[in-house]
Amino acid sequence: MDNINWYPGHMRKTERQIAKDLSLVDAVIEILDARIPRSSKNPDMERITRAKPRVLLFNKIDLADPDLSSKWAEFYKKQGYKCVFCDCRSGKGVNKVMPAVRELLADKLNARAAKGMGGMAVRALVAGIPNVGKSSFINRVVGSGKTKVEDRPGVTRENRWLTLPDGTELMDTPGILWPKLDEDSGPKLAFTGAITDRITDTEELAVKLLEYVRDAYPECIGARYGVEAASGFEMLEAIGRRRGCMVKGGEIDTLRASELVLDDFRGGKIGRITLDVL
Repeated sequence: MDNINWYPGHMRKTERQIAKDLSLVDAVIEILDARIPRSSKNPDMERITRAKPRVLLFNKIDLADPDLSSKWAEFYKKQGYKCVFCDCRSGKGVNKVMPAVRELLADKLNARAAKGMGGMAVRALVAGIPNVGKSSFINRVVGSGKTKVEDRPGVTRENRWLTLPDGTELMDTPGILWPKLDEDSGPKLAFTGAITDRITDTEELAVKLLEYVRDAYPECIGARYGVEAASGFEMLEAIGRRRGCMVKGGEIDTLRASELVLDDFRGGKIGRITLDVL
């Protein structure tokens, strides 16, 4: 798969706005996709936000390999991050995020209290790539469903402040990628839906995904589809045949089979899979 260049103008504008607004917040909550904890971490956000206390929220944790999730959390903790596992759609673990923010800010909050400023609101910026679950997280912690949630990238298009029941203020930001995605991270972002399917070759993507799963979790292919772990395209054809993805003349509808495979992966039906390894 060729390098993917997916950097619309609104993403560049958003990056500049985040850098400008950083002085308004006490901390940064960066949301990662637990299945791709390296590929879903924007290197530009690392550069922009490194001066602030940061919490890494590993979202969609129930879809990821638990052993690798623990290893990635240890990796990021050594870099100074506070890590929290959660699933924003179900709400699992979300109640641990704001306490983690306050723990990081303990010294600052104590200093405020000593100056009689204990009532000042804690402010945090929420960042992440498209479709990583920012809106689901916001809606969970705000509790009023104010943020639009859709299973496609690019729904949130502007920064906005939201207030939590405890008075904490969150700045919700649009999802942004970085200008040039490499040959490793680009496909993985496409597998998870962070990059819109409209600019990718669905069949090529499904073949590549099946090859990743075959190499790292070969037992998942047989368990889900009952086919042998062969080449990516051979597996795709076998899956299409077994699942009835056929067209007139007995030909396999590989596009339909590809969409099935991608939907299965994104829904966690193939197994608990982490594509980034340490």
